[in-house]
Amino acid sequence: MFSDKANHIFQEVIEKYHEKDDVYQDFHNPYDAESDLLEHLLYRKCWIDTVQWHYEDIIRDQDIDPVAALDLKRKIDASNQDRTDTVEYIDSYFLKKYGDVKPDTDATINSESPAWAIDRLSILALKIYHMNEEANREDASQQHQMACKAKLDVLLEQRTDLSTAINQLLEDISEGRKYMKVYKQMKMYNDEELNPVLRNKR
Repeated sequence: MFSDKANHIFQEVIEKYHEKDDVYQDFHNPYDAESDLLEHLLYRKCWIDTVQWHYEDIIRDQDIDPVAALDLKRKIDASNQDRTDTVEYIDSYFLKKYGDVKPDTDATINSESPAWAIDRLSILALKIYHMNEEANREDASQQHQMACKAKLDVLLEQRTDLSTAINQLLEDISEGRKYMKVYKQMKMYNDEELNPVLRNKR
C-alpha cells in the first residue's frame, strides 16, 4: 500500500537526519529522480519538514541573538516555500499517474489533494519520533514519560487512520470514484507585485 511506503521513507529520513542532528548538514537524496520519482519526492518532502522542525526549536530560544533569529526566520520562510513547491510536485505526479482515468458521472472531489494529506503524514512522523523520545527520556519525570506515552498512543492511532484514508483516496481516484482538482498555492507575501511592502521597496 502507498502509505506503508511513505511511512517507511519518512522514518528513513528522520533517522538519517538524527545521525548528525544538525540543521546545516548536507542533504543527499538516495532515490533517483528519474527512476524513483515518487520516492525521491517523498524523501525530499520529509527532509524539508525535519530540518524545519528543528529550525522551529532553535528560533524559540528566548536568548537567541536577534541577527541570528532574523537569519533563521528567512530560512524558515524559504523552507515553507520549498515545502509547498514539493507538495505541488507530488500532486503533479498523481495527476499524471491518474490522468487517463475517466471519473464516474457521480464522482466527487476530496477536501484536500493527496499530496496535502501526505504533507500531514510527514509531519505526523516527526511528532511520533519526538514524542517517543520524550516518552523514553531517562532524565524526565515518570509523570512526564507517562503523559508523553499517552500522547504517543494517540499519534500512532492518528497515523493509522490517516494512512488508511490516504490509501482509500488514491484507490478512489484510480477507480474513478473521486477526481483530483489541484489549486496552486497563491502565496502573496513573497511576490514583489502582490506584497505592498516589497513593491514599495523597488
